[in-house]
Amino acid sequence: MFELVKTGGWLMWPIILCSVIALAIIGERLWTLQRKYVSPATLVEQIQQWLTRKELDQARIQLLAETSPLGRILASGLANRDQSREIVKEAIEDTGRHVATELERYLTTLGTVAAITPFLGLLGTVLGMIEMFSGISTRGVGDPTIVAGGIGQALITTAAGIGVAIPSVIAYRYFRGQVSNLLIDMEQEAIKLVEILHGKND
Repeated sequence: MFELVKTGGWLMWPIILCSVIALAIIGERLWTLQRKYVSPATLVEQIQQWLTRKELDQARIQLLAETSPLGRILASGLANRDQSREIVKEAIEDTGRHVATELERYLTTLGTVAAITPFLGLLGTVLGMIEMFSGISTRGVGDPTIVAGGIGQALITTAAGIGVAIPSVIAYRYFRGQVSNLLIDMEQEAIKLVEILHGKND
């Protein structure tokens, strides 16, 4: 492995760094974006029980806000439950925008890694070709190690760049879709809460 890195030249190090960053983000997002952590299925039912039993107080709202991103959104609506339907929806939407930003955390970085690693590989290809032709111009075509070294650097860096980019693109697309689905689920749960708080009055 080290010989491949050595043959690929110094550009292998930024490609390796990009791969480490991508792996760290993928692992963190796989853990963080699990539905059970982001949008628990029973929160609205629990809130309805609290309201029915008249057990809803500030302590429970605070606890709800700390449980999950969906809990934060619902807690913002409950904090304004005595206000009009429009104010409740506005509070929920405002919190929802902040939650959406948090769910998309690091995805821009992952997308950047997916975008730049093929170019790093291409740059390695160009540098390998330059090194090869430079060696040929100074020592002639009689030394096959010059050609082999240049082609080796070109192929290794290109393969490494593409090898990092492909899973990064796949993960980026997957996480973007996952965030969109979670936001839709949370929006539906927030609508249920609004209907519980103001549906009968309307």
